[in-house]
Amino acid sequence: MSRLDRITSDPQVCHGQPVVRGLRYPVQMLLQLIASGMSADEILEDYPDLEQDDLLAALEYGALASGGHTVVSVSAA
Repeated sequence: MSRLDRITSDPQVCHGQPVVRGLRYPVQMLLQLIASGMSADEILEDYPDLEQDDLLAALEYGALASGGHTVVSVSAA
């Protein structure tokens, strides 16, 4: 099950960087938090707007982007 529909890109939000659900949480920032060793529970506690599926969507996006696959950004609804 893909969660990529949670990742959006809008020039009006974070300069068009891929973000989660149109919120001002760039995918890159979430990946950096995970890479720093923060647990999902710690991230969700620090950022209550986020949901578990948002973190999984960021990981999926990062995996696709790093694997040489083409990632298509979804425009904000």
